[in-house]
Amino acid sequence: MGFITPIQGQAKDTLLIGIHESPPFVIRDLDGNYRGLSIDLWKGVSEELKRPYRFVEFSDEIGIIRALDYGDIDFSINPLINTPQRMRKFQVSQPFYISNIGVAITTSSQSQFQIFINNFFSGAFLNIVFLLMAILLFFGTLLWLLERKYNKYQFRPGFMGLLDGLWWAAVTMTTVGYGDKAPKTNAGKSIAIIWMFTAVIIISSFTATIASTLTVNTLAAKIESLSDLKSVEKIGVVGASESAYFLLRNEMQPYETYRTALQALRALARKEINILLHDKVTLDYLIRTNQFEGKVQLLGVDFEDRYRCFMFPRNHRDFNVVNEGLMKYILGPEWKETLLKYGASNP
Repeated sequence: MGFITPIQGQAKDTLLIGIHESPPFVIRDLDGNYRGLSIDLWKGVSEELKRPYRFVEFSDEIGIIRALDYGDIDFSINPLINTPQRMRKFQVSQPFYISNIGVAITTSSQSQFQIFINNFFSGAFLNIVFLLMAILLFFGTLLWLLERKYNKYQFRPGFMGLLDGLWWAAVTMTTVGYGDKAPKTNAGKSIAIIWMFTAVIIISSFTATIASTLTVNTLAAKIESLSDLKSVEKIGVVGASESAYFLLRNEMQPYETYRTALQALRALARKEINILLHDKVTLDYLIRTNQFEGKVQLLGVDFEDRYRCFMFPRNHRDFNVVNEGLMKYILGPEWKETLLKYGASNP
């Protein structure tokens, strides 16, 4: 659902232009005025078109697409992504910007040694250590109970015997096998066999878990491909965004979904998620203008180039003239100045 904001005179042939806030393309100031790449681009195009217009603001891109489908607006100047499905349903302008999905991570001011120490004494890592000790104590105690009457020299009575059992469980799990302690009873030998196979599974699982826990802060920094991305936990996205659809297309699920990119960046800065996937130019702009520098950074990797366009209902009478004006403007020097103004790279 959208609401109408008067911009120019409300003549009978006033154009209704759908927009939703999407920095740096569409930015709504506190006083209700609009600016941004798409706004400045449209102002340049509209100077030659000489038609009155009004902006109709929507809460998200889905609302704009629905309004185009129902014919409630004339067109949208938001940077909508061109897809084969949309080309069959709407008229799509000349692309004016090429964007892609960027990856943002938290920035740490600590050294790698400090990060390792902090992770080593973190609650997650200590929980793993305590669980491992509990399993060792369980099997060690069980063997001691079975062996203490028939193997008193290796599994002594009392507390020292419990330590003997713990020592046996530890050296067996690590495959060191000093041979100084070994079960003699059939029941003890059966427990030993069970523990050997169990230990193989445990040591493999715990090695992977410990490595993941100790490197969680550096894992995201090594993302260079889609396969690397799939190995990262706690990925955040903005709901109904291209990054959310990107995860679905690649059989991945987001850890958390946010309403806006700004909200998602705040969550990333608080380390509620490990990485954030979103439009790269939007992330870059928000990081620079919302005091996230030093807390959040963009990686060099990106995914899926996307062509951003104006979008019209089928057979719209103003499509050709707007599209011609759009092409003329983006080929001129004014567009390059606009890109520099908002810190966007020239596609």
